Amino acid sequence: MHIATVIAMVAVLVAATRFVLGPSVADRTVALDVLTIISTSLIVFIALYTNRVIYLDVALVYGILSFIGVIAVARYLEGGL
Repeated sequence: MHIATVIAMVAVLVAATRFVLGPSVADRTVALDVLTIISTSLIVFIALYTNRVIYLDVALVYGILSFIGVIAVARYLEGGL
């Protein structure tokens, strides 16, 4: 379990680097989506560590909101919003 958390934190660093240095807006959008996915998995890890089920609900809502946010940004970049 600790190994997965360390791998997720390394992935956060890599995705944050792409978010900051991304040459295009699409790269930054994908990096932001990756960051939200990784943070959702970290919330699930916290739920497992603390043995609290409520954090799984938080992770689910956060995942749904991040999906809707990425769809909105993609539509904006296409010019359809």
